[in-house]
Amino acid sequence: MNVSLKNNDAVSGILKVEIEKNDYAGLLDKNLHKLRQKMSMPGFRKGMVPLSIVKKLYGKHAMAEELNKLVSEKLLSYIRENDIKVLGEPIPNETEQKPLDFDMDEDFEFCFDVALSPVIDVKLTKRDKLNYYQVKIDDELIDKQVDSFLNNYGSYDKADKVEEADLLKGIVTELEDGEPKAGGLLIEDAILKPSFMKGKMEQKKFIGARPDSRVVFNPYKAYKGAAAEIASFLGIEKDKVKDMKSDFIFEIKEITRYKPAEINQVLFDRIFGTNVVQDEAAFRAKTKEYLVEQFTPESEYKFTKDMQAMLLKKAGNVTFAEDVLKRWLLISSDKTEKEQVDDDYPKVIEDLTYRLIKEKLVRDNGIKVEREDLEAWGKRVVRAQFTQYGILFIPDNVLEKYVTDLLKKPETVKNLSGKIIEEKLSALIKNKVTVTVREMTVEEFDKVLAEE
Repeated sequence: MNVSLKNNDAVSGILKVEIEKNDYAGLLDKNLHKLRQKMSMPGFRKGMVPLSIVKKLYGKHAMAEELNKLVSEKLLSYIRENDIKVLGEPIPNETEQKPLDFDMDEDFEFCFDVALSPVIDVKLTKRDKLNYYQVKIDDELIDKQVDSFLNNYGSYDKADKVEEADLLKGIVTELEDGEPKAGGLLIEDAILKPSFMKGKMEQKKFIGARPDSRVVFNPYKAYKGAAAEIASFLGIEKDKVKDMKSDFIFEIKEITRYKPAEINQVLFDRIFGTNVVQDEAAFRAKTKEYLVEQFTPESEYKFTKDMQAMLLKKAGNVTFAEDVLKRWLLISSDKTEKEQVDDDYPKVIEDLTYRLIKEKLVRDNGIKVEREDLEAWGKRVVRAQFTQYGILFIPDNVLEKYVTDLLKKPETVKNLSGKIIEEKLSALIKNKVTVTVREMTVEEFDKVLAEE
């Protein structure tokens, strides 16, 4: 057996696999004997059909199967052993492939087109410039976050008179001519907030009311016909809201008022952990750290996009084996039409070019993913998940358990490895080029991100 590569040019070639009878004969014979053991035919016991009949019925198929496996194995090993940078996968050649005759031929030659990776060498110096956009964490932003903490960690206390923002619980009964309607709606665990009402006249009916008092109001007017709000409040389907214009009576059973948390040690411990901060100054400093953590991923995302654009620009027009790549894209996606491949090709090439640039920079600079990198990133992921639910402090033992479980999943490890490589590459670029930090307000930062 012989495998060889003939280069058409710098970015394409033809892989040729030459197979002689003695390369596959033993494998074919073994395959046919396995088929014989399973085969049943009238006049013969199972497994006793003559081998000549088995060959006549299944020989061509068995040969094609063994040749296909053999060619695939040898192609992959040849590419790997010779470190050939193939893009996509080898595809059947359309010009040099000779017709295959499994009835007459004993030796075979298989030809495959391959797209080869172009040489891309991007040089970076301090003359190259990039901006790093970040939100300025000033006292005003810290104040807003502190207020958010106070509201998020507050509590509901019972009140004896309704105010606009209070939460009311009680019984709601549908009325007809001022009396409870026979067979009408009855909601025994109704919840209502006057502040959610769009109809101010209906809202005012509740202000100043006390527990056990009864308020007659009209939900349709209170929510100005908003189907979602009315359906949710009355527990009916949205399509029935248009016919539900009755008055209702709300019997107030409980009034609760939200009270923001106070700035004290109890709040500090709930947010950041026991005794992590012990006074307001330290609390504000820790809040600033928290805000930096929240905005940094978006800053890094913007920098990475700008970095990618710069690297692609420096790479210039890179030559690829267009015909081979397009044929591979068409073959590898059964549902894709040629026109779709043509439309998608420029974006595919842009992504491929960036991937090749990135791989070379990673390889040339010895960037690797270590176990401690995965664990550190795992902690970031877990903390971010908890933060979504307002939980900023996680005990170390709980955090370690979540990270351990997270890293048991191969797909998660693969995804995290990609993020770590991207982050290390970003750090590398920051050291090689001139980076200008541009601080700005949240609004300005959002505009910058919107330009992507």
